[in-house]
Amino acid sequence: MMTEEMMKQMHPMMNSPLAHGAMMASTGYAVGRGLFGFGLLRNPLLLLAGGLAVGYLLHKHEKEVVLAVNKAIGLGKDFVLHQQENLNDLVAEAQDKEAAVATPAAAAPATPAA
Repeated sequence: MMTEEMMKQMHPMMNSPLAHGAMMASTGYAVGRGLFGFGLLRNPLLLLAGGLAVGYLLHKHEKEVVLAVNKAIGLGKDFVLHQQENLNDLVAEAQDKEAAVATPAAAAPATPAA
């Protein structure tokens, strides 16, 4: 963890959000490369062992997994219906505004030039 003294000694450019984002991205890249590129998850025996462990845990907790998936599906359906209702409300509101703008312009009587 960086202390305030270390932050003061750094170049001012390193205090920008862009620099912090770049450092975080490079750290994530290095960790991902270590796990996937060279090391642990490239070994077929470790992948097989991981698959067996995940399969065992899914089988052991099958009822809880099914309940969680069903709950997530129900929440997803509710979310989609709610978003569809919001979209329909927005479309109706836009059509009402469009009709209100078009109606006064067409109904305004033409005034004769004197």
